[in-house]
Amino acid sequence: MIARESIEITEDEAALYDRQIRLWGLEAQKRLRASRVLVIGLGGLGAEVVKNIVLSGIKSILLLDHILVSDDDFCSQFLIERKDLRKNRAESSVRKTRLLNPMVQVSYDTENSEKKTEDFFTLFDVVCASCCSEKELIRLDNICAKNSIMFFSGSVFGYYGYMFADLNQHEYAEEMPNQKKICNTEGEPANKIPRLNDEQSRTVKKQASFVQLQRALNVDWNAEENLMKLKKTPFIYFILKVLFEFHLHNGRYPDTKHLEEDGKQLECLRSKWLPQALGIESEVIPEDFWKYCFAELSPVCAVVGGILGQEIIKAVSQKDAPHNNFFFFSGLDSTGLVDRIG
Repeated sequence: MIARESIEITEDEAALYDRQIRLWGLEAQKRLRASRVLVIGLGGLGAEVVKNIVLSGIKSILLLDHILVSDDDFCSQFLIERKDLRKNRAESSVRKTRLLNPMVQVSYDTENSEKKTEDFFTLFDVVCASCCSEKELIRLDNICAKNSIMFFSGSVFGYYGYMFADLNQHEYAEEMPNQKKICNTEGEPANKIPRLNDEQSRTVKKQASFVQLQRALNVDWNAEENLMKLKKTPFIYFILKVLFEFHLHNGRYPDTKHLEEDGKQLECLRSKWLPQALGIESEVIPEDFWKYCFAELSPVCAVVGGILGQEIIKAVSQKDAPHNNFFFFSGLDSTGLVDRIG
């Protein structure tokens, strides 16, 4: 839950955040300034998310990652340097993160999130996780839901990327335009019809309900109500299911160092596991999908990280309607889709 302590914006902060205060208002900025964020997984996507939310003016951020910097990280992780090879990714990302916004408290933790207890996560208002297994993501979301913590997850696999949000019961304010009222004048040209009042906007309070990740990932696609939705469901959702299954068997996601071996396993999961486990045709996923599932490509990280950072800012500031609950992106045709699943 967002910290309720009284936060006052100083003159220096008002000057630094002037443009965004004009955009979403002082109260929204105060909510951001009170928020404590945990980012798990400092790969290319994690770096994009960290950059976006630190620049927005949150109170504090903790970078949590037990993985060491590899050669693949240099393709998209801009918070690390060449000299950081084989050092911890979270620790290596701290220096540049602090340079982004000196007013934000930045710290790091090199432990695996799987070893953290529930009490640890209650120190935060927002948890954003990437580079985790399906089992760990579900555990994290369950903890967050129990403790009224906003939960986000996301990953980039080659040309494909996704984000998921669980905000439980989320209240937000949305600007709605007022309809223009005009005099009932028949026969007059449109540009000569007098307007009684100019078009203005009004703030409307709304609420959105979210489902937990476990429910969103365990849809019964043979149920009658879901069969109608199957063809409209983005195919990247099913690629994500295949990749989670791959991680379950290998303890990792596809790696460029095992390109041929991993490619064969991914194709096998598509052709055999998908119909057996989910009861759907393998054709929901393109046959050659596995060729585009390796490494975190920088442009895809930028797009998905931009959306993920935007959704965190919207959720914390309680401004504008959130994406409920998935966003999928394909770098092959540069398309992004929002879909509610579960």
